[in-house]
Amino acid sequence: MKKDFYEILGVSKNASEAEIKKAYRKKAIEFHPDKNPGDKEAEENFKLAAEAYEVLSDSQKRARYDQYGHQAFDGAGGFGGGHHMNMDDIFSQFGDIFGGAFGGFGGSSGQRRVVKGSNLRIKVKLTLDEIANGVEKKVKVKRKVQAPGVSYKTCATCNGQGQVMRVTNTILGRMQTSTTCPTCGGAGQMIDKKPANADAHGMILEDETVSIKIPAGVVDGMQLKVSNKGNDAPGNGIPGDLIVAIEEIEHEFLKREGENLHYDLYISFSEAALGVSKDIDAVSGKVRIKLEEGIQSGKILRLKGKGIPSLNSYGRGDLLVHVNVWTPKVLNKEQREFFEKNLSNEHFIPSPEKSDKSFFEKVKDMFS
Repeated sequence: MKKDFYEILGVSKNASEAEIKKAYRKKAIEFHPDKNPGDKEAEENFKLAAEAYEVLSDSQKRARYDQYGHQAFDGAGGFGGGHHMNMDDIFSQFGDIFGGAFGGFGGSSGQRRVVKGSNLRIKVKLTLDEIANGVEKKVKVKRKVQAPGVSYKTCATCNGQGQVMRVTNTILGRMQTSTTCPTCGGAGQMIDKKPANADAHGMILEDETVSIKIPAGVVDGMQLKVSNKGNDAPGNGIPGDLIVAIEEIEHEFLKREGENLHYDLYISFSEAALGVSKDIDAVSGKVRIKLEEGIQSGKILRLKGKGIPSLNSYGRGDLLVHVNVWTPKVLNKEQREFFEKNLSNEHFIPSPEKSDKSFFEKVKDMFS
């Protein structure tokens, strides 16, 4: 079972952004590879801290994590944060947090800045059935990849470091700072040779089919990440990520409310009076329910575990069946005579019992 992100950084769940950043910097320096050479456990803790920080430092990701836990990011397809990144990936994203603690380059001392390719974004439409059961989708994306035959050479401006040192005179004296190399953009490399069909960075567009495993229980608007399936970076850089936005297709009969589903069932006067069995469309298949004779309009039947699975694997929601007795709008002569004859019949006069709940009580029960 994965360790809680707040616990990894040693902060409370109501910690501020500044407290989270400070806690991550402390953990990153403690487990930094330069400080713990060859220590696999320290390296693992370093990656875990980066994963925790990647999520908790982003307000939207943090909100999803607080609501759904690790399942919001760690679907079967390898969605998630820093734990799936290599060291270069971590240094390229969060290196500025280390400050000058390790040479000021964001990675191990003397290492150049690693460039990461840009992210790609796509939208995937899912039916309610697919959301309820989880699904694997194959999508075609156009990615920028390094062209065959392209070669790079060390940047002469920064000598492959990706950064240049600048000395500035201030009232406090001469201050030395490092900035991203303006010639290579921090990559430490420049194009040497490239084919005619490649762009200025040695890239070409290529179609690729990407398999995305989407876990059950995702919600509309949620974004998942497939690592390293974005655009390539020049030279020895690392690819960006593929960001997958979920769009839920509205179901014809079922209405979703979190993990619960709602279904409007319409029955006739005769069916309400005599009782009837009905087949209900649920995401797990057809479900047969039995309505007792004399059932009242507005009755809500709760079918346990027939809703949407929780992303945290804490079971499933319920299916709430709302019974509506359909009043005929047109009557023939015989039907009209029947109802007129029974207008004063004691069996047709409303006489709610104490056990019959009001509309407001039913709504309260639904949300309790």
